Amino acid sequence: DGKDVLIGGIMEHIEQAGVHSGDSACALPTYSLSESIKDQMRDQVRQMALELGVVGLMNTQFAIQGDNIFILEVNPRASRTVPYVSKATGVPLAKVGARCMAGRSFAEQGVTEEVIPDYYSVKEAVFPFIKFQGVDPILGPEMKSTGEVMGFDKDFGMAFAKSQIGASNSLPTKGLAFISLKNSHKEEGVDLARQLLKLNFTLCGTGGTADFIIKHGMKCKKINKVSGGSPHIVDVLNSKKIALVINTGGGNSEQKLNDAMALRRATLVNKVPYCTNMSTAYVCLEGIKSLKTKKITVTSLQDI
Repeated sequence: DGKDVLIGGIMEHIEQAGVHSGDSACALPTYSLSESIKDQMRDQVRQMALELGVVGLMNTQFAIQGDNIFILEVNPRASRTVPYVSKATGVPLAKVGARCMAGRSFAEQGVTEEVIPDYYSVKEAVFPFIKFQGVDPILGPEMKSTGEVMGFDKDFGMAFAKSQIGASNSLPTKGLAFISLKNSHKEEGVDLARQLLKLNFTLCGTGGTADFIIKHGMKCKKINKVSGGSPHIVDVLNSKKIALVINTGGGNSEQKLNDAMALRRATLVNKVPYCTNMSTAYVCLEGIKSLKTKKITVTSLQDI
């Protein structure tokens, strides 16, 4: 309001840095950041808002690497996440910000403290890829989503699962999971494979990933990449035999790029949930665990 700074909310993206903020799923409150990191972010935002002389809404994007905080951008304006944060916290931020711009302080408005809900609200982006033949549904720094939905629950995994239901991307609770990981993710992928087996999924993967999983004492059926010839992964997807795809592969060669695009397109056409990075895969597992162990409840925003 020109004198005091009110934090509207801290959201944590589920996709890693490099995916446009409008395309990333995100959670409020945060689900993995430490209190120390969040307090440092709050302090940095306060200092920037006062130094820049902002009156009204301001949104700030950070990247966190270990204990290091990097400021990506500071925008002295509203963002598309304002309605989401307002629904999640019950604070009409656009109205509060507009009143600040008209000269009313936070104290005069009776809004003086950051609201941190005791439940999770997960925003998920909705994409138009299915409407465009041949479009590659990969995410990056260019925004591609055309809408968004929100799921909320006391349990983070269930809130995420609800957001996927809202985005017409419901998570499976059983079936065949396909895993194809780049070399730098294979060690981490072993734990992912173990968790999927504990959740009663069966595993399949491309040659390198399958061999790595088998080497660690787990069963994993090998499936060809598209360039490896039929029957390949797209054939299996088209036969409706796969329930979940986790693929962090790709590559620089034209063949690898074509293989990856054909896989992504087939998951889209067959409406199979698809994870392109490890952080998303682990959150998907949280959602699946919640669906298997908890009952889905429905509550209106007005009631909370």
